[in-house]
Amino acid sequence: MLWLKERGIACVAESVLNSEELDKTVARLVVAARNDGYAQGYVECSHHVVNALKVDWDTSKSATHGVNTDAALAAAKTEFNNLELRVMDLINVELQPEDHVAQLKEIFLDGENEDENLA
Repeated sequence: MLWLKERGIACVAESVLNSEELDKTVARLVVAARNDGYAQGYVECSHHVVNALKVDWDTSKSATHGVNTDAALAAAKTEFNNLELRVMDLINVELQPEDHVAQLKEIFLDGENEDENLA
């Protein structure tokens, strides 16, 4: 159990945080949030210009005109919230046996154990 506290939990966390699926999903979420923030900011700024200058501001030529960034952001959030990581499936399977610590040790070899296995 000492190994689990000192090394095992860190290995599991590292595997989750370094998973490719998580990286890609977070990247898509960041891009969608940035695009939505830009679009919403442009719309707000346009309203301020119209109110301040009392003119009609043509937003039809803006990059955000007619783009539904809300839907893209909502989809990215849903994808993130429903993300299932393959590494978690593997870890859950390994936690089923009686001696789950030994099973996890086999998956996440320590530097000490690697030297013993190579000799």
